[in-house]
Amino acid sequence: MIDLRRSRQYSFGDGLIAEATGELWEDWMRHADEVLEDEQLISAVYEALLRRRPKSRTRGRRGTPAEVVLRMLLLKHLRNWSFAVVEREVRANLVYREFARVGAGKVPDAKSLGRQAQALGPEVIAKIHQRMVALALENKVIQGRRMRVDTTVVETNIHYPTDSSLLGDGLRVLTRLMKKVTAVAGDAGTKMRDRMRSVQRRVAEIGRAARIKGDRGKEKLQGMYGKLLAITGRVTAQAKRFCSEIASGVKCSADVLKQARLDSWKREMDTMISRTRQVVEQAKARVFGGDTHVPGKLVSVFEPSSEVIRKGKASKPTEFGKMVKVQEAENQIVIGFEVYDRKPSDSDLLIPAIEAHRQLLGCMPHLVAADAGFFSKKNEDAAHELGVKRVSVPHRATRSAARQQKQKQRWFKKGQKWRTGCEGRISLLKRRHGLRRSLYKGEAGMKRWVGLGIIADNLINIGRAMAR
Repeated sequence: MIDLRRSRQYSFGDGLIAEATGELWEDWMRHADEVLEDEQLISAVYEALLRRRPKSRTRGRRGTPAEVVLRMLLLKHLRNWSFAVVEREVRANLVYREFARVGAGKVPDAKSLGRQAQALGPEVIAKIHQRMVALALENKVIQGRRMRVDTTVVETNIHYPTDSSLLGDGLRVLTRLMKKVTAVAGDAGTKMRDRMRSVQRRVAEIGRAARIKGDRGKEKLQGMYGKLLAITGRVTAQAKRFCSEIASGVKCSADVLKQARLDSWKREMDTMISRTRQVVEQAKARVFGGDTHVPGKLVSVFEPSSEVIRKGKASKPTEFGKMVKVQEAENQIVIGFEVYDRKPSDSDLLIPAIEAHRQLLGCMPHLVAADAGFFSKKNEDAAHELGVKRVSVPHRATRSAARQQKQKQRWFKKGQKWRTGCEGRISLLKRRHGLRRSLYKGEAGMKRWVGLGIIADNLINIGRAMAR
């Protein structure tokens, strides 16, 4: 068995590349390169790649070394590139070849790198991040004396959701799948009928009717939605018949591979039928019942875990994605992050963040800073009981003279001034590392996207701190 933790031994050509690019590296890259040499980081990626298939350890072609996969993924998120761009840039740039440990060898193609990235699940990303924080502590980049925390929203890669557009998405997918089934299974059983032209017309009419204000617009909108919901019922009923006929063997194929495709398409149709019916229910509740607060509202048939989140921003009052907590120590190092399945209250996150700080760094912070959303008297008392000396979390609605006097003290104001850096860190994560919108699919993809972006940012900040 070949050990694919690290790249093969350097050739003569690799040595020439290293010599030619030696003066072109940025200062932080040299120290980041030393950090990425850590054996535990490489082993975490190596073990994850081996779990892709049951016999990956002993069979198959020689894969990409784990250190190359790790470095190319981090380079992708360092620069906020796509898989195709990172492949092209590493192929063309000698510095990136040296940094990614590719040297004069062949650069992994974009498709292979994407599949390898999927093998690194959220648990592996969390392990890599924790090890990176431990390395920052070993190199005295952080001491754990201060902690600041804030939350933000990372949007999922979806269009703005309206009930009509969601119905159009669901019906388009069901129609496409039924066409695929018909092409493989032939004309046996239920005949395929394409209603997408009617669907598209009704969706366009609803878009025009939505611009009309008052009772006249509401009546017209209800009429248009009634027609669209009637078509939706016919398409979903037809798709359900297709699914039952695949299950009973009416629609089948003698070819084993084609039959496997039919079974796969049946599962996709079952999922999409369920989601489309959920959109139908919430559309009826909103359009005909006036209820805009439907529990478990679906905002995308492709990303069903997306939430409707309102953070009070003037520029973007409503966002569709996931709530993310970002927790920092000194030198702008993010020591903890979490992507929440359901949006929590900020005030419920302060004490768990302090406990996570102690677990990761082995000490209690002297100063804890956060914005007013994290404040509660219970939180402040609990933080002091845990051993935090100074808690700089403002209570803006207080009328207590003692509280107002406390918030005017010099240490409190300095703590709040330092806290604002967390907002700058979040802004930079969104601009430089793509955390404005996740381009990976599903909940696991969201966690990988956020984790890799934060690890990439930590790598830059650790390298810069070590260079200083």
